[in-house]
Amino acid sequence: MIRHHLFVVAHPQAEHTAADLVGGWYDSRLTDRGLADAHRVAAELGRRLDARPDPRRPVRVTTSDLARAAETADVVGAALGVAVARDRRLREISFGTAEGRPNAWLAARRVHAPDDDRLDHRGPVPGAETRREVADRVHACVAGLMTDTDHDHVVVTHGFAHTFVVTAWLHVPVEAAGFAAFATSPGAITHLTHDDGWGNRTLVELGATSHLAAAH
Repeated sequence: MIRHHLFVVAHPQAEHTAADLVGGWYDSRLTDRGLADAHRVAAELGRRLDARPDPRRPVRVTTSDLARAAETADVVGAALGVAVARDRRLREISFGTAEGRPNAWLAARRVHAPDDDRLDHRGPVPGAETRREVADRVHACVAGLMTDTDHDHVVVTHGFAHTFVVTAWLHVPVEAAGFAAFATSPGAITHLTHDDGWGNRTLVELGATSHLAAAH
């Protein structure tokens, strides 16, 4: 028997992506396509939640406070009839002074993290976050949600931060997440569960996009 579910949504297409600009904390909004996809995400989540053994079980929606994620979450919350909580700990990794610049500008300056310093490597761009800093804040947010077993959860976040929602749910320590990557794509849904029988935390589905396929 499933104790509770967590659905992780990567926000759909945003303006900075369409313009090939660095995202991070650059606060762009959803494009028209992104907003349409947010409604498709909401409809798919409704179908999945209705398919639970107890479809009346209450749901909480928690989102990054950046506009592109919050807009997505507001569409989801309206469709599900629930309030949306904003939490800045679910933000994307900060790219510091690279944010809002062309992706080519960052690519020309990026220094990849060495294998022996995956968590704390900061690179040459001022103000950028490390992997550990992102993981610590995302894990702290998800750990709080995990204590609320009276609700199922929807979390709306970003492509890089998504990995650490998954590692937090699976109880993978930050120290062991230096090489972890749970790839997703805009508008994708990842499904995680926690069962009563064995206490297992399961990655049921990673980055599902079937709800977007017909539109694209």
